[in-house]
Amino acid sequence: MTTTVQIKTEYEAIIGLETHCQLNTQTKIFSASSTEFGAPPNTNIDPICMGMPGVLPVLNQKVLEYAVKAGLALNCQIAPYSKFDRKQYFYPDLPKNYQISQYDLPIAENGWLEIEIVDEDGTATRKKIGITRLHMEEDAGKLVHGGSDRLSGSTYSMVDYNRAGVPLVEIVSEPDMRSGLEAAEYAQELQRIVRYLGVS
Repeated sequence: MTTTVQIKTEYEAIIGLETHCQLNTQTKIFSASSTEFGAPPNTNIDPICMGMPGVLPVLNQKVLEYAVKAGLALNCQIAPYSKFDRKQYFYPDLPKNYQISQYDLPIAENGWLEIEIVDEDGTATRKKIGITRLHMEEDAGKLVHGGSDRLSGSTYSMVDYNRAGVPLVEIVSEPDMRSGLEAAEYAQELQRIVRYLGVS
């Protein structure tokens, strides 16, 4: 006896996005090293972002200010108490073998932003996209692969740690988007907000 299984051919897109936004600060999140883009490799580094023994990170006040500003612009609740966590992972572009991030107590939660979608007939519809959380974290370094124009054929890799410790906010949306168009509009609106505020 054979059984026929009906295959579903109609699917609904359910989209949520996690967006990393580099903050527009002059120095790194936990040290006084420059965040200047385009500097020669491994010149914007220090014992803190390299994870040397005995060094202690100190939060850049501008990072906190920009994170709160972005959280308020996204209609989030700002936490009266927030903390950082170590996220352990072992990649060559992460010299400390951990990333300082926020896990269970992010700086901002439960917000939203509004997008506008224009239908084929020209009708504009506004839609709220939920923001689950916004948290602060540090970026990793940059791997450059050589010996081929493709990663798979590379014969060597180089690491530039200039980006290690550059401040980011990670903005996590609810899975409220139902099309690529909505996701694109969300990303554009988010970019407009952080640029208008001057935080990125």
